[in-house]
Order: sequence, then C-alpha cells, then structure tokens
Amino acid sequence: MTIRVLLADDQTLLRSAFRVLVDSESDMEVVGEAADGAQAVALARSTRPDVVLMDIRMPGTDGLAATRMISADPDLAGVRVVMLTTFEVDEYVVQSLRAGASGFLGKGAEPEELLNAIRVAAAGEALLSPAATKGLIATFLAQSGTAGDGRDPAVHAERLTALTGREREVLVLVAGGHSNDEIAERLVVSPLTVKTHVNRAMAKLGARDRAQLVVIAYESGLVRPRVE
Repeated sequence: MTIRVLLADDQTLLRSAFRVLVDSESDMEVVGEAADGAQAVALARSTRPDVVLMDIRMPGTDGLAATRMISADPDLAGVRVVMLTTFEVDEYVVQSLRAGASGFLGKGAEPEELLNAIRVAAAGEALLSPAATKGLIATFLAQSGTAGDGRDPAVHAERLTALTGREREVLVLVAGGHSNDEIAERLVVSPLTVKTHVNRAMAKLGARDRAQLVVIAYESGLVRPRVE
C-alpha cells in the first residue's frame, strides 16, 4: 500500500529535495506541494494524503495554524502531520503536538530518519518516542506552570471522566513512555488488550495518536510534570 505524502514548505529547493527522496521509495509517493499553510490545508482536503510534512514557519498561515485546521476537520481525520523545522526548541515540539501533529523532526535529520518518520506517522504512531515526548512536555509544562492553553487543568481533567479505571491506568503508563508490550507486562494482560484500551482512550478523548494522549495526561494533571 502506497503512502501518499503532501509537502508543505516555502522553500522550493527543499520541497524538490524532499520530493526526490520520497518518490525514490517504492512504498510512498508525493501527491502535492504547498508553499504556505493555507495551500497545505486546501491540498490536504483535495488530495487526502496519509502524511503531511509541514514546515513550522511559513509566510501567511504558518505550519502550526495549518495543522490545527487539518486536525479540526473531521474529513481529514486520517491525515497525519509531521512538523519540520530548523529550530529544535522544546516549546515548538509541545506546540506542534498540541496543534495535532503526530511528531516533530528537525530539517537536519538524515534521509532515512525522514523516511522512517513518514512510515511511523502513516501507521498512526507517535513520531517522537513516548519517553522523549513525555520529557519535553513535562519540562515545558513545569516551566510554564500552566496547562498550556490558558485553561485551568480541572477543565482538562473533566475529559478523563469518560475513561474506565483501567483506561486511566493505561493512559498513565503511556505518558510514562512505556510501549504496549511493556504495559502488558506490567498489567499482566496481552499487548492486544493494551492496544484496545489505548484505542478506546484515544476515541473517548479525541486524541489522534499516542503523542496526543501524553499531552492530555499532563494537561489534565493525571501525570504531574517534573524537571530533573
């Protein structure tokens, strides 16, 4: 099955390099190129890509705003966004995840890293390892002293009332950076059972992937941020 990729970057030369790289793979193809966020959203709606490689900084509508629009569109629920930037700053990572991105990658990444990122995102997984995501969010939230969007953490905590006790337990472990296999071992259940709990939690909380679950776990106060 071919992974359909949309490229969104205001640098023509960089888009061309990405196109050559992506099109050289037998399991993926470029279905469109956008020079700004607004064009990226329009092309996402018309081409329905599996993955959008989105530059975080573009003129007009930037990558964060475009990602929010894609994430908020029910018709684009299957579209995954991987943020690309030359500025690998923790705050950008957290903002990208909150906007609905499935991951974050520096433009200096090796070609194989980029291709792997596309495949991971297309599979519905979080591009950043859960442990790395957890660390970044914990650090940023601890420094900011807020849920990140100006709302009281209690507002986010209300979202968790839809979860069963076991789903909340699994959510804590996901936010702790544990894989499904590790969670299964801890809870003495099968990895398939864990996957079912994770999927149900994502559905109830409106999370697109595991990275979003980590954000929710911290914003709700279910897991407390800690700076080493």
